[in-house]
Amino acid sequence: MQITETVSEGLRREYHVVVTQGDLDKKVTARLEEMKPRMHLKGFRPGKAPVSFLKKQFGKSMMGEAVEEAVNEGSKKAIEDNALKPAFQPQVEPVGAIEQVVEGKADLEFTIKIDLMPDFDLADVSKLKIERLVSDVTDADVDEALRRLAEQSKTYSPREPDEKSELDDMVKLDFEGSIDGTPFTGGKASDFDLVLGSGQFIPGFEEQLLGLKSGESKDVNVAFPGDYPEASLAGKDAVFAVTVKEIKKPDPLTVDAELAKRLGLDSLATLKDRVRDQVKSDFQRASRLHLKRRILDALDKEHSFPLPPAMVEGEFNGIWSAVETELKREGKTAADEGKTEEELKKEYHDIAERRVRLGLVLARLGEQNGLSVANDEMQRAIAARARQFPGQEQQVFEYYSKNAQAQAEIRAPIFEDKVVDFIAELADITDRKVDRETLFLDPDEAEEKLKSA
Repeated sequence: MQITETVSEGLRREYHVVVTQGDLDKKVTARLEEMKPRMHLKGFRPGKAPVSFLKKQFGKSMMGEAVEEAVNEGSKKAIEDNALKPAFQPQVEPVGAIEQVVEGKADLEFTIKIDLMPDFDLADVSKLKIERLVSDVTDADVDEALRRLAEQSKTYSPREPDEKSELDDMVKLDFEGSIDGTPFTGGKASDFDLVLGSGQFIPGFEEQLLGLKSGESKDVNVAFPGDYPEASLAGKDAVFAVTVKEIKKPDPLTVDAELAKRLGLDSLATLKDRVRDQVKSDFQRASRLHLKRRILDALDKEHSFPLPPAMVEGEFNGIWSAVETELKREGKTAADEGKTEEELKKEYHDIAERRVRLGLVLARLGEQNGLSVANDEMQRAIAARARQFPGQEQQVFEYYSKNAQAQAEIRAPIFEDKVVDFIAELADITDRKVDRETLFLDPDEAEEKLKSA
């Protein structure tokens, strides 16, 4: 086996490997000699068939195995002989027609592309100065949360027979939709409860039900949005034959002991305590989101080193694919974002580099400080994911048990949060009071607001 280095640039190494026909033939012969005693072939005593005959019978399949073995050996030898630390599995590309090699008519030639793990020094995280955004929970915040709870738990009372439907009323409907006179699948329902103004139906539907009385019928004319999930309905004009069977008006919103009772609590005081605790928890999560972002920003600023090209390209390709899908779904182009496609690609390529850099830094920090994701943590995370699919929990568990990539996608954010929490304990963190609105902004928007303040 001859291995020649052809590229040595930054973190990229490439090697050209040649395995002669003779070496491959020796591998095939050795394998057949090993198997020969166990072979029972018609016309030969057990284990006595000549290797020349076995080659005619099994040589091609054996040569395929020999080629695969030679490729694995070549990759391993290139890595070990040059003391390389690959970032991930080397990329192997054949040179020439592999069919000729399998048929024993040509030497095996292939290239090995290897991206190396970068060697870098970690910043001292205890010297990082991070500002944490915090906000006090006020009585007004608790009152607003209680009002939302009352809204979500509101009750309705029947309207009088001669009263007409109004915004926020709950109406019980029978309806059937059709396009060009033909009913369509999923367009029919009976005793359907709809709150007028909730936006539950397609635009224009609920507005046309205002001013009706119980027992009245009406044809509702609407157009399905162009981006409607069901492609056969998207952009189509439809008519719904609707009958209003019952109209209820919302009862006045009250935050009282009765509301607490409906929510399964013994008193209004208990409800207020629970709500205050929940609001505090929401504030803490929002604060942590900003802290995490600022910690990652600080780490990114403190570290600059070459990145494995294929790792960056893989990350970029995943991001760009999602961007293209979203643009296509919205019927937009890069120009609609005020940029050329190249400018947009450059922006997302920078994001890919940041993600790869931070991933490597966080991995090194975790490794050096003994941080890992325990099996019970993984099981809890998978169980939480399974609960998102009622009735399919067993299938979800089986999917993750058999899919290493899926497990990695679950493990990664847990590990990242562990490292971020570790850094937060060591870094120099100061609190900055902000209002509730700022605390719940996206980190980028909050940063812009604070800069302009």
